[in-house]
Amino acid sequence: MGVLLMLMTIGSLIAAGVLLIIAFATRKAWLKKFVLGSVAVWFGFYAVMLFGMSLTSEEKDLGRNEPKEFCGFYLDCHMHTAVTGVRTAKTLGDKTANGEFYIVKVKIFSDAKQAKLGLITVDAHVVDDAKQTYTRDIEAEGQLPPQPPFDQRITPEESFEKEIVFDLPMDVRTPRLDIREGYGIDHVIEAVLIGDEDSILHKRTYFKISEQNTFAGVK
Repeated sequence: MGVLLMLMTIGSLIAAGVLLIIAFATRKAWLKKFVLGSVAVWFGFYAVMLFGMSLTSEEKDLGRNEPKEFCGFYLDCHMHTAVTGVRTAKTLGDKTANGEFYIVKVKIFSDAKQAKLGLITVDAHVVDDAKQTYTRDIEAEGQLPPQPPFDQRITPEESFEKEIVFDLPMDVRTPRLDIREGYGIDHVIEAVLIGDEDSILHKRTYFKISEQNTFAGVK
């Protein structure tokens, strides 16, 4: 529905622009008022729908092997990610964590029928129950065996797993992984896309990573 309303909005703006040109060219004041009034009513309706859907949305926590799909502005909700495992360690190779390393294994797969697709500009970070955000520890990830990139393109028959690392405090509470993808322009469009996870004030879908197998160290 969000994409349809967005397309209707774009189409309506184009039509309104044409009508305004005609109104000014023919000096028809009633037509100007009609067009501007209609645009105002439509944008009011759109704003109510946008904020209404966002404010009534709910956070979701996904467990092991539960997939999250990525759609955005496009009608191809084929790419998915899922957390398939979590382990912790105090050391990775010659790196020692300030708190504790969380090594999260993420599976990437597609349910497209034929197309070869991939994720775009992935942002993966952890959020705790205090809304503190933790970014990936790229240096620690360098101690792992070579990992495929998030944006590796795959066919529907293919999938791959990669491990990403976070250095989290020892007393961290309810850490959850948030994965987001897309270019900057995608996020701008999705911010005003009704019902999209990345729309203004919309609640997000997280992966639970608090249940883990613990290791003293990983070489």
